[in-house]
Amino acid sequence: MKLRKVTAASAAVLALALTATACGGDDSGDSDSSSSGGGGKIKVGIKYDQPGLGLKTPDGSFAGFDVDVATYIAKELGYEADKIEWVETKSADRENALARGDVKFIAATYSINDERAQKVDFAGPYLLAHQDLLVKSDSDITDATDLNDKKLCSVTGSTSAQNVKKDFAPKAKLKQLPTYSECVAALQSGAVDALTTDDSILAGYASQDQYKGKFKLAGLKLSNENYGIGVKKGDTETVNKINDALEKMVGDKAWDKAVEANFGPAEYKNEPAPKIGDLVK
Repeated sequence: MKLRKVTAASAAVLALALTATACGGDDSGDSDSSSSGGGGKIKVGIKYDQPGLGLKTPDGSFAGFDVDVATYIAKELGYEADKIEWVETKSADRENALARGDVKFIAATYSINDERAQKVDFAGPYLLAHQDLLVKSDSDITDATDLNDKKLCSVTGSTSAQNVKKDFAPKAKLKQLPTYSECVAALQSGAVDALTTDDSILAGYASQDQYKGKFKLAGLKLSNENYGIGVKKGDTETVNKINDALEKMVGDKAWDKAVEANFGPAEYKNEPAPKIGDLVK
């Protein structure tokens, strides 16, 4: 290394810079979501507002099936639970979050479809869900056609309620609210007769302590929704590692335990674990 003379003032500045570096040198490593373990942190995208799947609790911790799956995957990638930095990724921003490198992977009720597969790569699927109805436990609604002249709730902009009205119950009276939580409250009060979206999401809400025993899923399987783990387009290495982790999770029964822990109170009739790699080309 070549040395050059410096003034006393320059030397002082240099010393201060070195001191600052020594005090704060760990920050960049801890926030590195692209490394494979080694003491850093990994950024993982989840939902913050879906009970049973991805939920930020009042004490600041995170819970749900997607959280359990992501935690298992992260450990297999070399990161313990305390090295995970959870990042809220709303549905409309999932592709962008991966493209920007905001997160290493996303586990957020992310259904695999051809349009999305043009923008991101998927590992999995790790859960097969279906569009369904949530009704009161004493409801006589047993089929989508029973919704004619009934009040059906879903979130604003969702296609779920429109699908029911189009394909099964053209006389259903749609009520759109900003969040599923508001739909659940409307169902409890009797303002609506049913709520529709993915059965996994419905089971998560029904499993909340304040709703246990009050609601049931109709079990109609109105659509197939294969949830995958979203990964930045072209990152085949990470996709393969996550698929290996998912296969291990299914094989050692940790997947079954996570399903029971998060959906069991709603008597959710889940499908068996899907074959890892199916639908993902």
